[in-house]
Amino acid sequence: MKSASGPPMSVEGVDHALRRRRAELERLSQDLLDLEAHPGNRLLEGARLCGETLRRWEDAQAETATLWWLFDAFRRTLERAEKLRAGRTRPGPAELAELTTLLTGPSVEAKVEDVPVERRSLIRPLGEWLTLDQVLTRMDAAYREIAQTAAAVDEAWTVLAPMINRAEAVRDEALELERALGASDAELGRLTAELAAARDAVRGDPLTHAADDRRVEFDRLVTRLEERRDLLARAVRFKEDHEGRMNALAELIAQVGAAEREVLTARDEVLVKIASPALPPIPDQARNLHDRFMALSSPHAGGEWIELARRTADLERAAEEALAQARETRSLITGLIDRRDELRGRLEAFRAKAVRLGRAEDARLGGIYRRARDLLWTAPCDLRQATAAVASYQRAIRQSGADG
Repeated sequence: MKSASGPPMSVEGVDHALRRRRAELERLSQDLLDLEAHPGNRLLEGARLCGETLRRWEDAQAETATLWWLFDAFRRTLERAEKLRAGRTRPGPAELAELTTLLTGPSVEAKVEDVPVERRSLIRPLGEWLTLDQVLTRMDAAYREIAQTAAAVDEAWTVLAPMINRAEAVRDEALELERALGASDAELGRLTAELAAARDAVRGDPLTHAADDRRVEFDRLVTRLEERRDLLARAVRFKEDHEGRMNALAELIAQVGAAEREVLTARDEVLVKIASPALPPIPDQARNLHDRFMALSSPHAGGEWIELARRTADLERAAEEALAQARETRSLITGLIDRRDELRGRLEAFRAKAVRLGRAEDARLGGIYRRARDLLWTAPCDLRQATAAVASYQRAIRQSGADG
């Protein structure tokens, strides 16, 4: 121990310094206990670490060894000073000088053997003497580094733990649905194994996997698990209501057939009543839908509930689209007859207007009217010419009214 520079402290100064150092020691002790209990440190203790987390944890462990060594050196020096002070009611100059050195001077020797190997340097002196304030400064630096690592790990787990819990919850739901189906699902097995590997990787190196790109990868895995769970759920529902779904699908396909027959009937009627109609393509899906339905109903498909549910859903969508197409086509075809009937109504309305104007006997108007009427009441009706004739009759009435 080297002597302190400067004059010795008074008795009162020594007692004040001892009380302050004892308070510092008690605070340090509590801070170290709190650091050991930090959630980030508890998460890493005993874990199989790797990557960036392992590197940071090894550095933190080395700092922890240094921290505890410094704390123990601080405690021993303070206890030595307290023992020396307790030995004399009124210490003499020699005791005051030694107490001053212990409390304010370089009283802590940092020997090479006392420094952890990972913290040593080949160019470091064989030993150095530190004051208690210097010990506190070094402890603070080590404490901050350890606390930063613990906080970083805790923050990473705050992000990662809900992701892992969510993924495992989805997996458990999917496994329960798999049991309800009574058969193993190979894809769910692959996803379960992938989740286990991802979970172990996350637990081994949370600092790396908390990065945005790694979280995106984990989110994709969760999304795939959710999609598989939803597929299994649909398969379970399908299994539970297989008969009802098949009956409803058969009825839907029957409606498609009936709607397509109505299209043919409407087409035949239009071909008789309308000249050169511009008809849309005639739908013909009912037979194909029926064949697909019969394949679904075969005994081979009964056990593969996931695939059977998927094929049934596809067929349901196809049948709904075919029914909508047939109804739309029929509406387009019958719209030609509706257009003819609309023109007939307009022509008679214009005829009534001519009567109100006192032009019922107008030969020119009568000729235009008869031509339009012949076009509209002749089968097949030329809609293009009939439309032009009605418009011509309307213009003639308007002109006749203006002349009058």
